[in-house]
Amino acid sequence: MLFNWSDYMPAVKNAFGKLAKAHPKMITAYQALGSAAANGGPLDARTRELIAVAVAVTLRCDGCIGSHAEAARNAGATEEELAQALAVAVQVNAGASYVYSMRALEAFEQTAPAA
Repeated sequence: MLFNWSDYMPAVKNAFGKLAKAHPKMITAYQALGSAAANGGPLDARTRELIAVAVAVTLRCDGCIGSHAEAARNAGATEEELAQALAVAVQVNAGASYVYSMRALEAFEQTAPAA
């Protein structure tokens, strides 16, 4: 096991609640973002949650991964669907690394001492 999600997620929810109590306007705005993303669009909940898990992986947010993986399962996503969404996340991250590698090479070239 890489991570104990059954211990981690309740701790995240508890910490989230503490921050919400300390700054209620922030949690209201955060919840409004979630509501705006979920309502009135052409994507169903399953698709939105699969996208959310893939984005969470690219952002390396464990709390997001846990909450959206659970939401994807609850919305009817299969492990095969999640695996494909994660494969896309891996591919996008590889592409981003490739693009930023070109930038690093360019920076190396452009910072060469003047001859």
